[in-house]
Amino acid sequence: MAGAGSRVFISHLSGVAVFDPNGDQVGRVRDVVVSLRLGGRPPRVLGLVVEVIGRRRIFLPMTRVTSLESGQVLTTGVVNMRRFEQRPSETLVLGELLDRTVTWSKTGQEVTVLDVAMVQSRLREWEISKVFVQIGRVGRLRKAKRETLTLDWQDVTGFALPEEDQGAANLLATFDQLRPADLANVMHHLSSKRRAEVAAALDDERLADVLEELPEDDQVEIIGKLKDERAADVLEAMDPDDAADLLSELPGDEAERLLQLMEPDEAEPVRRLLKYEENTAGGLMTTEPIVLEPDATVAEALARVRVADNKPALAAQVFVCRPPNETPTGKYLGTVHFQRLLREPPYTLVGSLVDDDLDPLPPDTPLPLITSYLATYNMVAAPVVDEADHLVGAVTVDDVLDHLLPEDWREAALHGPADEREATAGGR
Repeated sequence: MAGAGSRVFISHLSGVAVFDPNGDQVGRVRDVVVSLRLGGRPPRVLGLVVEVIGRRRIFLPMTRVTSLESGQVLTTGVVNMRRFEQRPSETLVLGELLDRTVTWSKTGQEVTVLDVAMVQSRLREWEISKVFVQIGRVGRLRKAKRETLTLDWQDVTGFALPEEDQGAANLLATFDQLRPADLANVMHHLSSKRRAEVAAALDDERLADVLEELPEDDQVEIIGKLKDERAADVLEAMDPDDAADLLSELPGDEAERLLQLMEPDEAEPVRRLLKYEENTAGGLMTTEPIVLEPDATVAEALARVRVADNKPALAAQVFVCRPPNETPTGKYLGTVHFQRLLREPPYTLVGSLVDDDLDPLPPDTPLPLITSYLATYNMVAAPVVDEADHLVGAVTVDDVLDHLLPEDWREAALHGPADEREATAGGR
């Protein structure tokens, strides 16, 4: 355990591994829970919010923490795996205190909170002792470099006051290395106000990636709070099938307004997807598979497969078609799987390698038949071809899983099973 008087800046705890007494990893720290106190007294640190397997969050009391040193948290006793429920009297340091604009009592200046530090008292209780701030109101993005300093908690006021336009730059810096699915989990657990502020601070590409991992209710809430022009830009950055799924949840006039604001070439594939029934190959497919002409070489195909933005299921094969190469393509000729590409010389033409034994899926193929098709032939993606033999897209195994799982599966992954939620309602 860090000794009495040892200072720990809380942003440094984000993502730190938590281990039980046997040395087995329990999860990772995602936030710190404190209780604000009256009279300028430093807040008491109640415990840590720890993310365990399944992205479920639990509460770890500070009384169970034996060490905060060497980039790890060690615990004692049995860890209670019940889902964390924040109480009205509790405050999350990373989620709610970072980026707050408060007042430096000595000068009356506005300062922005960049970090806070906690320390263990002689009574072995943890409390917030210091606030690391930047002079002035920083706003949503880190721009101009301004003076920074570390103040005693007692020298800062305004934490208990509501703030209308709190930034999110420092919160995002704390979670900068998180995968989109994990950042989506963080955002899901924030208040609606804080979620909107974080969305405003994310760039379009990052927000698009995160939206694709959020439950539909959160997606609709966030997109509804963005200005129309920004919402259209974010939809353009999303995969067309995910953008279509989101727009299908909006009122028709609102969806059409956003489509009108999108660039025509970005809106066109989304409009095409919206025409198909939801649980069909056309409704599930992506319109951006890897497409090559038959005179392309294996070297060219592998270069396309290696593009980092390709999702694994789409990078598992290339589809060979006559031009044009954008969907809907010219005549569909067949598929070449990644393993076959690895076995052939780089100068070989992909047109000589196509697997045309399997019939492609029509756009109106229902979900059960798509599932059987992928399972029968051990495929992770299947071509979708219209009546004129044009490739219009590809349906992937992850798209199928999204629709086979219960509608609230993202909620269940974030919160735990419904029966457990009912059993543990009320929190700790």
